Amino acid sequence: MVIDVEQEKREIINRYRRLLRKAKPVLKEGDAKRIKKAFTISVEAHKDMRRKSGEPYIFHPLAVAEICVEEIGLGTTSIIAALLHDVVEDTDIELSDIERMFGGKVARIIDGLTKVSGVFEYGTSQQAENFRKMLFTLADDVRVILIKLADRLHNMRTLDSMPRNKQLKIASETIYLYAPLAHRLGLNAIKSELEDLYLRFTDRQNFESISQNIDDTRASRNKFIKAFTQPIREELDKHKVKYEIKGRPKSIYSIWSKMRKQNIPFEEVYDLFAIRIIVDTPFESEKAACWQVYSIVTDFYTPNPDRLRDWISTPKANGYESLHTTVMAKNGQWVEVQIRTKRMDEIAEKGYAAHWKYKETASAHESNLEKWLMKVRDTLEQNDHSALDFVNDFRGNLFSEEVFVFTPRGELKTLPYGATALDFAFEIHSQVGSKCIGAKVNNKLVPINYVLKNGDQIEILTSQKQKPHEDWLRFAVTSKAKSRIKDVLKEDKKKVAEEGKEIVLRKLKQMKIDPTQAVLEHLREFFNMPSHFDLYYRVGKGIITSADIKRFKDFKPKSPLKTKPNVRVSDAKVVEQELTRTKGRYDDILLIGEDMDVVDYKLAKCCTPIPGDDVFGFVTVNEGIKIHRTTCPNAAELLANHGNRVVKAKWTSQHEVAFLTGLKIRGTDRVGLINDVSKIISEELKVNMSSMSFYTDTGIFEGEIMLYVHDTRHLEQLVNKLEKVEGVVKVSRFDSKGVE
Repeated sequence: MVIDVEQEKREIINRYRRLLRKAKPVLKEGDAKRIKKAFTISVEAHKDMRRKSGEPYIFHPLAVAEICVEEIGLGTTSIIAALLHDVVEDTDIELSDIERMFGGKVARIIDGLTKVSGVFEYGTSQQAENFRKMLFTLADDVRVILIKLADRLHNMRTLDSMPRNKQLKIASETIYLYAPLAHRLGLNAIKSELEDLYLRFTDRQNFESISQNIDDTRASRNKFIKAFTQPIREELDKHKVKYEIKGRPKSIYSIWSKMRKQNIPFEEVYDLFAIRIIVDTPFESEKAACWQVYSIVTDFYTPNPDRLRDWISTPKANGYESLHTTVMAKNGQWVEVQIRTKRMDEIAEKGYAAHWKYKETASAHESNLEKWLMKVRDTLEQNDHSALDFVNDFRGNLFSEEVFVFTPRGELKTLPYGATALDFAFEIHSQVGSKCIGAKVNNKLVPINYVLKNGDQIEILTSQKQKPHEDWLRFAVTSKAKSRIKDVLKEDKKKVAEEGKEIVLRKLKQMKIDPTQAVLEHLREFFNMPSHFDLYYRVGKGIITSADIKRFKDFKPKSPLKTKPNVRVSDAKVVEQELTRTKGRYDDILLIGEDMDVVDYKLAKCCTPIPGDDVFGFVTVNEGIKIHRTTCPNAAELLANHGNRVVKAKWTSQHEVAFLTGLKIRGTDRVGLINDVSKIISEELKVNMSSMSFYTDTGIFEGEIMLYVHDTRHLEQLVNKLEKVEGVVKVSRFDSKGVE
């Protein structure tokens, strides 16, 4: 490839100028000079570097800075940090140099953005460690996360040039952590784009088909929106209201989620779009103006009383304010209408950064997000669990809706939807939580696992004799409650595990076995325990007895890599090296059906992959390699937390092997229907079934069949045939719900 250096230089300058033009409204005196300095350093630092796509590396920091300004609404400090965000990691420039040139704030932000370096012990997750480190700096400066989201958005937009396993890893991290984080910080536009991009790279077929369907229905949708809003516009004009109406389709990802959750085709997703009415009104009259618009909308269309959401009186924890109602249109279709002011709309789209702009006028509303950040800081300070536990707990609290409850004195507390009386107790104080024996809700006695409802008033009952139990984790929802309970249990568990370790060492001594690291590792493998700690704990508890340990004497250790009995496969690199070494191939892709002699692998039960499915290999702790579909319900978590264990995998074109998969059949019941279905499967298409269950209820039947097919084409052929059977309404593939 011939590179036109002069043209590249011109393009870099053009992009830099475009950034300055977009930043102009936020620049104060002297800012442009500081930005130029950061730009010059970044250009110099990255001058010999290129991205995977072949373009100059400097395009990336420039693009991230532009997203910060234009799509998040950040200012000069963030622009400088975005331009320099990879400099410390990739070049000789130190953080101290950055601090000297640009001050402590910029240096702290860049430190938060610089990945954690160092070696990670087996079984931990580098991604989780990086994420935890980034969140620690959130305690100082929320801009770290906002710039990280801009960085991630640009990486996702340019993911095409990355190899397949990297695409899967980055896309999965995005859906697992970054999209929920954007949601929590109120960055709605970025959240939706990240979700759509995730789908584009993990399930391109569905992404393209939904995208095509949205395009195909655009004209009729616009016509419908015009007719629907006509009477509302006339009435608003009559009342001289300043407004803007937007009709926008739901994101591809949210349509896909709905299709998947409800197991319905695109045509049956009824709320494909929302209509948004944005009123331009001063802050003091916002509430009245929104309710006036609501009144006008419901004069023309009947609202669904169960679907009214008032986020204006009590904004969501991420600062989101809006009035949502779902009304029945003249053609019998439900339509979601969102009513908000210009200020609320900007906060809904740009989230956290937009809050600062309106801080003076609306400090009360802004405090919800502040409260959430305080909670994050609190969780971070208290948390000494593994990074993985922390990330999973933290993530659990990112997407949840809220429930509003009151203390006995009438103080409002916001907790995640589904929170229990126990969560509320820990919310008040960790001591109150640890000693909680029950609660009084609206003066009635309730157990600690009572699920809170909006408007409940709660008084916690405690006892000095009470202490946290293992089963408390089943109904604790907030990270605060979970981490406090785990802390106490951990201490107890540690004591039990220490006793267990002594028993193990004593027993091995009696058996005249030297307790070397290798022996203890084989002992863990013998009992199929995920870690030594779990092994010792079970021994301490008496679940594993001395007699069980005695049987270990005859144990012959197996190894996940057949060719290297002493190699423990801990990540994808070992597998790739082994494949290249034994197969003499230059690619590092695991060929399913061919490479069984090199590496031991199994098909995952949670998603039962078959040839033709897009798949990846995952190196497990104890069971060699498992093959999962990229759309597997567990894929996002595995790929997001353990990208280093992902092996590229594809099917070889062998047709003789049959794979187990499941089909769900729904329809109207009639005599002989089951006979017709099984005839097609076993006689016409010669497919073997492993199980079949049907049940009928008032004329509707549902059935699940587990059968063996060769690949996705074979499966498609079968589905098409079954759909033609009289009475069958729908045939769909399903994943078994087992978790790996």
